[in-house]
Amino acid sequence: MAIVEVIAGSDKSFDDATQRALDEAAKSVKNIKSIYIKEMNANVENNRIVSYGVNAKISFEVDND
Repeated sequence: MAIVEVIAGSDKSFDDATQRALDEAAKSVKNIKSIYIKEMNANVENNRIVSYGVNAKISFEVDND
């Protein structure tokens, strides 16, 4: 098992930011098995959340062929 750390953001939600992190990792990593959200943050303007961010650890199986 191996882990890659990915940072991603969204203007919609933490769920969307998480999916974006997974989508980005899937471009170069195969056999993804889990995602762990290490950190979450949000930017605020005028007392409203304007963007969401996650720092995710994505685990995957390494193919030894």
